[in-house]
Amino acid sequence: MRALSYPLAGAVALLLAAPGPAVADRVVIGGQPVNASEAPWAVALASRERFGAARSGQFCGGVLVSRTTVVTAAHCLSHEVLGVDVGEAKDLRVIVGRGDLRGGSGAEVALRDTWVNPAFDAATNAGDVAVLTLAEQAPANSPITLAQAGDRAYRPGTPAKVYGWGDMLGNGTYAQTLRAAGVFVLDDVFCEQAYPGGPEGAYRRASMLCAGRPEGGRDACQGDSGGPLVARGKLVGLVSWGSGCAQPGHPGVYTRMSAVAPLVAAHKGGSAPQGASSAVPSALTSVLPPATAQPAQQVPPQPVQPASPQAQPAPAAEAAGQAPARTGPRLPPRIARQAAPLPPSRPAGGAAPPSTGLIERGPQ
Repeated sequence: MRALSYPLAGAVALLLAAPGPAVADRVVIGGQPVNASEAPWAVALASRERFGAARSGQFCGGVLVSRTTVVTAAHCLSHEVLGVDVGEAKDLRVIVGRGDLRGGSGAEVALRDTWVNPAFDAATNAGDVAVLTLAEQAPANSPITLAQAGDRAYRPGTPAKVYGWGDMLGNGTYAQTLRAAGVFVLDDVFCEQAYPGGPEGAYRRASMLCAGRPEGGRDACQGDSGGPLVARGKLVGLVSWGSGCAQPGHPGVYTRMSAVAPLVAAHKGGSAPQGASSAVPSALTSVLPPATAQPAQQVPPQPVQPASPQAQPAPAAEAAGQAPARTGPRLPPRIARQAAPLPPSRPAGGAAPPSTGLIERGPQ
């Protein structure tokens, strides 16, 4: 990653000089509503069976990088998140072109193939990427371009936007419509100091990218995992993990797209070509940890659902976009908690206090 010519202190001063979010502007934390047509590559991962009918069953985000290829976070498809192996989540869908999750616009597209990075390390969060192949093509204007290594979009101080349907306040209040928050790409040194290792994870500049504002206020949160971080019109990162949401000194951490681009290319359009290996490309073996996850799994084709079916009555909390209290194991980074088996991580009212552990930036 190319650094700015001025030192880190100057970069932080530049970012701190930027105006903070207004009090009423606290969505994706510190964001604004976005029409689906403005970000056609931003898609939702959904399963009504696993996460309930409210908000179309959304639990993570994803990004269209071709008409049939979606990239997302590996942890979104883990057994811990889904409650079953990904191949057993029969109603798993990618929702394309639907900004308002309560509506029936766009399409709910089934999966033809699913590849989850076998080198994803849940301890450090390195290698957090998965590739989904759609059973049907998305509209031609939907995909976004990946920013390759050396692109100016990765420079510290570059304005960027993170998109998602996740927690708006850090208290389990999930967005009904797509949101975007303006952030900045931050210097690797700042992120290494924020996440030197521990319960939150460890920042690795070769495979991760961090973005936000040093003073906090704008960030991804639970429900946003796997969603896009876009700078200079290109995809630079996938929402992965962080400590708390929008907390000062603890920016959001993203999967660096230039680091996983070879993996995406190898699995674009389905399983690797005949004779090709599904293992991590040799160029990444020095970056990612040894394999700790299960190998790629395939999902049998399911029919496309052009609109959401008639939903069953949902509990009042879900209907309001809030996560009901649950008990169970802690989820990995930034998973939305709409029906996930875990309790809220913060008080239900007021501003969220700093978290002492990992925040899941995926289901509701």
